[in-house]
Amino acid sequence: MPGTRDLIRRVMIAVNRIDGAYYRFSKDLGLKSNTLDLLYALDDGRVHSQKQICEEWLIPKTTLNTIIKECEASGYVVLQAVPGQKRERRICLTPSGRALAREKLAELYAAESEAMSDTLQSHDPAFVSALESFSDSLCVSFETRSKSSKCKE
Repeated sequence: MPGTRDLIRRVMIAVNRIDGAYYRFSKDLGLKSNTLDLLYALDDGRVHSQKQICEEWLIPKTTLNTIIKECEASGYVVLQAVPGQKRERRICLTPSGRALAREKLAELYAAESEAMSDTLQSHDPAFVSALESFSDSLCVSFETRSKSSKCKE
């Protein structure tokens, strides 16, 4: 069995390749990668706050604010107050934003489904849970060793 260092390096390379694939695909779709991330996050039909998207998608607050302003100006999203919160806002897709998400994400979802199907034919689906577990453990390990390294703010 390969050493831990080799396994972690392989995971890092795989993660970087995945990030790169999404980045390049966003360009093919004519979107900034962070705009694609925002549409993807909002396309699950749930309510999302700016803080939640920053934490889950690791988009810096200033970057997310810029993307939201651009999407607001284009009529794709609206911000709504969160009851009981003075500064927190919910981000909601408008009807034209939902149409844009449907159009831009359809091909991406098809590619993801194809890749997952191919992967699951030759690998145990537990690999997803294992990757999530590794991610959680890595965050905890980094946070115990660093004052500035946080997986969630």
